[in-house]
Amino acid sequence: MKLIQGNFRVIKAAPDGDSIRFYPNNPELWNERVQPNRAGGAQLRLDSIDSLETHFQAKGGLGTLNQPLELAHGAANELLKFLGFKKITRNDNEVVTAAEPEEVPGFILTSFADVYGRSVAFAFKGKSDVADGSEVFIDKSLIKKSVNYHMLNKGLAYPTFYSKLYPDTRKELTIAAEKARKEKKGVWELDKTNEGFVLEDLKTITDDVVILPKLFRRLLGYLAINDGSAELDGFSKYLKSLGDRVIILPEGHVTGFHYVVKVEGQKIELTVQPEDLIFLEK
Repeated sequence: MKLIQGNFRVIKAAPDGDSIRFYPNNPELWNERVQPNRAGGAQLRLDSIDSLETHFQAKGGLGTLNQPLELAHGAANELLKFLGFKKITRNDNEVVTAAEPEEVPGFILTSFADVYGRSVAFAFKGKSDVADGSEVFIDKSLIKKSVNYHMLNKGLAYPTFYSKLYPDTRKELTIAAEKARKEKKGVWELDKTNEGFVLEDLKTITDDVVILPKLFRRLLGYLAINDGSAELDGFSKYLKSLGDRVIILPEGHVTGFHYVVKVEGQKIELTVQPEDLIFLEK
C-alpha cells in the first residue's frame, strides 16, 4: 500500500466515525480516481469499518437521516480524539465550525479509491518515519496502530470488508470485532442485526434499533420509493435489484446481499455475521 503523509482537517466538513478529510503534503500521490478539492484534500473512506450514520443524505425526499445518535456521535468523537483533536464544535447540520487544533498530522495507507472518488485507506495519527510515497506492507503490528482497528476494538464500528482487502489484515480486524462483540462494547450492547427486529416505521431504524449501517442505508433506499409505507413486501426484490454481491466466509459462496437478509413479514435479520461477509467492489 502507498504511504501518504499529511494532515487531517475538519473545519467546514462533517466527519463521522468512518470518514474524514485528509490533506497530503504531496497531492500528486493521490490515486488517479481520487477526487481532491482545490486545496488538494480528499475524503477518506476508512477501510473495513462502517460506523452508525450521523447525517446520511437519503434519496426520495426523506432528507438527512441518522441512526441512534448517542452511539453515532460517540463514534465520530472517538475518531477525532484518537487522531489528536482536542475540542470540536459543530452546527446543527453536523458541520464542524471550530476545532482545536485546526489540523493534526497523520498519514494513510491506501491502494485504491471507491466509485465516489474517496480514497479507501487505513489512517494513522502522527508522522511516519517512512518516506512519503513509499510502498509499505501492512503487517499485524502496523494495522493495530490504525484508527480503523481502534474503532473496531472499541466496538464503535461494524466490520465491513471488501474484496480488495488482504486476508491477513482482515483476520486481525475480525479478531478485534469479535472481541468487542463478546465484551458487548459500543454498538454490540444494543445490536439487532443478526437477532432481528420488527420494522414498524422509519423511526424504528433512525431512533430505536442499532443495525449494520449498510442494511440501514439499503432500508432507507427502499422506504424512499415506497410512497411513505413501511411495508416490506418488496424489500427482498429491491435488494436483489441493487446487485450487491458478497462472498460468504468460510464457505466461499458468492451470492447477492439479498440472500443473507431474511425478511418475514415486518421482521428483518442478517443471517450471517458481518465479519463473515466480503462485499465485491463495484
